[in-house]
Amino acid sequence: MQIVLGILTETWHIFQQSAVYMLFGFFVAGILYAFVKTEKIAKYLGGATLRPVVLAALAGIPLPLCSCGVVPAAAALKKQGAGKGATLSFMISTPETGVDSIPITYALLDPIMTVIRPVAAFITATVAGIIENVYGRKDDPIRTDRMEPVIGGCCCQSPPGPTGMLTERVSLRDKTAAGIKYAFVELPSDIGPWFILGVFLAGLISYLVPERFADAYLANPLVAMPLMLIVGVPMYVCATSSTPIAAALILKGLSPGAALVFLLAGPATNMASLTMVSQLMGKRSLAIYLAAISSCALALGFLTDLVYSNLGISARAVAGQAAEIFPVSVEIAAAVLLAGLIGYSVFKGFRKSGGCACSSAATVV
Repeated sequence: MQIVLGILTETWHIFQQSAVYMLFGFFVAGILYAFVKTEKIAKYLGGATLRPVVLAALAGIPLPLCSCGVVPAAAALKKQGAGKGATLSFMISTPETGVDSIPITYALLDPIMTVIRPVAAFITATVAGIIENVYGRKDDPIRTDRMEPVIGGCCCQSPPGPTGMLTERVSLRDKTAAGIKYAFVELPSDIGPWFILGVFLAGLISYLVPERFADAYLANPLVAMPLMLIVGVPMYVCATSSTPIAAALILKGLSPGAALVFLLAGPATNMASLTMVSQLMGKRSLAIYLAAISSCALALGFLTDLVYSNLGISARAVAGQAAEIFPVSVEIAAAVLLAGLIGYSVFKGFRKSGGCACSSAATVV
């Protein structure tokens, strides 16, 4: 019983630290959903030059989409004229970070990682898009003619990309209402269960893993970073749920570079999304997708460790300090509100779907 209470206490502590930042991320996501017209984005993504690849990477960074949910959004971009390089770039930068994960990175990790994470996602996505434009099949069009269900995704709601954002002319009042509904009903239903799972796993790590575990077994970055890559690629974690896990590992001694490898590889890849990328864009594009994510994650992980080392900053010492700017009473109120939103949204989705609140995602093949 003491172990259970200890794990639950650690889990609640992490959840409490994250709540204010999660609510802020939901709010910004609602604004994007209501007011960003993605058909205007798509018209700048055509062609096989550097510009559309860079623009696609930038467009994907703020969107709160997981690796499964980004596929139909990317397919819609392609239908609107985006090139294959730009499409692949969008498919990588979008799940690796977002307006929901950036605030929680600040809360649970530190300001340096908050900046490095989206920059690393941008670099990875741009590299993949360039390679796709140079080495991808020019005569192998993206297939967007039919849909099949894929079990194991988390994105049950319409994605906040070209297939989900408001694109018709509606009043400011209707846009605001739709944004609020998306931010505080649909998004908590979609992300909430996976975020709770991530927080619970972080609680397990915090309570059960010895304080110097990573120092003892993962001190060598040549071991730690490939291991995080191997763990992250097949694992299903969205950008938000991966953050508390990475924070817990850093507190146990994992280097920030190795944590970044997990934060990049985990959200962008899993067995379901790899299958979808292969069917959507072809095996050559899948190879480019995996190679770009893996190589960039490892290279950027080593660079991240160099940044922290040169600045003389211990990632373990500063992790979570940014969350202490709010009074405990505010954190508790935000945690209760966030728990209520997630509970209500999941229960509503469960009733509406007849018992499967979040079990499948649509994929374009």
